Amino acid sequence: MKLYVTLSSPYSRLVRAVIIEKRLQDRVAVTPIQTRTPDSPLYSINPSGRVPTLVTDAGVIFEDSALICTYLDLLDGAPIFDIPYDKNRWPALRLEARVRSLLDGISVWGREFYRPVNERSPTIIEHETARAHRLADALDKDVAAGLFDGPLSIAQLLLACALPPYWHWPNPKLDVSEGHPPEFEWRSDRSNLSNWVDRFSERPSIRETIPPAN
Repeated sequence: MKLYVTLSSPYSRLVRAVIIEKRLQDRVAVTPIQTRTPDSPLYSINPSGRVPTLVTDAGVIFEDSALICTYLDLLDGAPIFDIPYDKNRWPALRLEARVRSLLDGISVWGREFYRPVNERSPTIIEHETARAHRLADALDKDVAAGLFDGPLSIAQLLLACALPPYWHWPNPKLDVSEGHPPEFEWRSDRSNLSNWVDRFSERPSIRETIPPAN
């Protein structure tokens, strides 16, 4: 199988981490590909042009990180990320949805700054910046309450991909004076969240999928 990614995409990184956790490195070839250009080679593979895109050995195309993670988890018939249908199911899904909201908002926020200055929306930037800080506050409380403890989960991997400790959203090498985004200071006054991310990021699946610095 082939997994088409951009190495800077946290959604692609999530799937790459799942591949490592499931020990599927020999079955899935991770293939970086150019996206968001008029002539992207991904368009001939997946007309939506979204990453990550998985192409199975039978040529079936999967897109969307959640769908791909579920497919890969079930390949061997022994899922490790499946959420049981018990009293913990809805809290687990709620937590995963909250982290996805953080990641989705940060991605929209960062994407605005890659547009030409005259095409950016100050309203979107202000909205997504405020949302990111509200969610980081909420997640700090979730961590303190022990909601991210326990067996490995997609919510845990998502959080590590959304708030990596060794780089900052959207990019530390972009100059704010040139209209690039400021760093998202998600650690400020959020020691629970900060400490959890540092500890969890020692997992090989997180260390081995560190995105490039630029």
